[in-house]
Amino acid sequence: MKQAFSLVLLWLAISLSSYAFAQAPRVIIGAEQLLTPEFLSLIKGKRIGLVTNHTGLLPDGRHLVDVLHERQDVKLTTLFGPEHGIRGDQDTHVASGTDAKTGLPVISLYGKVRKPTPEMLRNVDVLIFDIQDIGARFYTYIATMNYVLEAAAEQNIPYLVLDRPNAIGGKYVDGPVGEKAGEPISGVAQLPVVHGMTVGELATMFNGERAARKLRQAKLTVIPMKHYNREQWYDDTQLPWVKPSPNMLTLTTATVYPATCLLEGTNISESRGTLHPFERIAAPWIDGKKLADQFNSYKLEGVTFRPVTFVPDSMVDGIKIYPPKFMGEQCFGAEMVVNDRNTFESAKAAVYILHALQTIYPEQLEWRDARMDKLWGTPKIREQLQAGKKPQDIIKQWDKELAQFQKVREKYLLY
Repeated sequence: MKQAFSLVLLWLAISLSSYAFAQAPRVIIGAEQLLTPEFLSLIKGKRIGLVTNHTGLLPDGRHLVDVLHERQDVKLTTLFGPEHGIRGDQDTHVASGTDAKTGLPVISLYGKVRKPTPEMLRNVDVLIFDIQDIGARFYTYIATMNYVLEAAAEQNIPYLVLDRPNAIGGKYVDGPVGEKAGEPISGVAQLPVVHGMTVGELATMFNGERAARKLRQAKLTVIPMKHYNREQWYDDTQLPWVKPSPNMLTLTTATVYPATCLLEGTNISESRGTLHPFERIAAPWIDGKKLADQFNSYKLEGVTFRPVTFVPDSMVDGIKIYPPKFMGEQCFGAEMVVNDRNTFESAKAAVYILHALQTIYPEQLEWRDARMDKLWGTPKIREQLQAGKKPQDIIKQWDKELAQFQKVREKYLLY
């Protein structure tokens, strides 16, 4: 009887929570706020350099590039493109060029040059950043945002960051912090795998920590959102989903990405080249049932695994991607099924996934050390897994550094 009553209470809590989000007003993003009288004065009469991509849309479908280009009271002079380019249709290093729609010059910040040079900023009075992030340290857009912040500080150029939601929510924070734990935070290398911050909050932190490092701070203004709640996942915001990159197809993809992106540091397929990227873990020589059973034996919160088979292709959702592992070969493995995203801990799941592969396939599993260590931010996780340490013991070791980061993070939260 008590169990049944508890289940009823749980159902009511979930229902009321869902109802509250359904009744909440739509989140108003920073790009919309920029165009209001409260913030428009920051760019009127100015030459604008805009860092953006295909996610820089207003909710009505207009792109901020086009909106600013058409205005008579500002002059959009330069576009800066991150990984995947301004229009988000490239899956390799991006070359500079010209935007086909506006004729504006596009400078790539995902090639040999990652930080704008003084020459690139010669015709810029104000820099603006407007890109949708997903919430994982190794998703490259936040690194671009920080490089631009550094350039803005060094060149004394005002920098506006137009805030957008953290796609996977603003509460969960997890993972190792890296080799410089405890030092003032200089960039993404000192973030945990899942940081739980918006781009505006990250910019505020990176800029604030510059003072602790005795560096000039940027003239930073974060254009905030309205009606945003840290509890919200992207589909709670009532904003349209635009895939942030060619392989980030859905919110489900983003949810599991912090767990399975680590497979880029191995010879195991993270299912790039399919319509379920990062949701599946496979290789031609894996026994799918055996792997799924091993994953399920860990009894991880909020997720189960089931056998799966797929063949990676070079085209995904109409875009030609970087050639995936095992292209054209039949792969066998396990699919992640997230049944409670609020209890699923993706950073911890990554350790268990790698442990399972190391346990079952020690001969076939190949570690790409440099890539793996960069993704984790430290070689310790890989070394401990290779030494046969238990996942729970590995995870415990990042608790102290994570707690230190949480204290710093708390100072810079805007919502």
